[in-house]
Amino acid sequence: MPETTKLLRIYTDEGAYLGDRKVLEVIASRARDAGLAGITVLDARLGFGRSAHIHRRHVFESDRAVVIEIVEKEQRLRTFVDGLADIPDIGLITLEKVEVIGGRGQKTIAEDRE
Repeated sequence: MPETTKLLRIYTDEGAYLGDRKVLEVIASRARDAGLAGITVLDARLGFGRSAHIHRRHVFESDRAVVIEIVEKEQRLRTFVDGLADIPDIGLITLEKVEVIGGRGQKTIAEDRE
């Protein structure tokens, strides 16, 4: 039975840091190091989470909400998320089933790399 392809979404904000690096950059770097098929970081125009703090783009500061999306095999995503436990400023993380129907990344995800 083929492994299910999933969409992982990680909600955070552009102003979240781990040491001297932005959380979104740390996650992107770790995803690349883990050999995941690829990621996309989306900027939100406006957003808030559990804290109810409104995140929006200002002229002199960047406090936008961001969503990091990764499409990959389910087990690889679950393993990847387990490796993010040391990052304190990650918000909500969701995982949902997707159907990949085309595109250049389709073969990368379908390959058995394990």
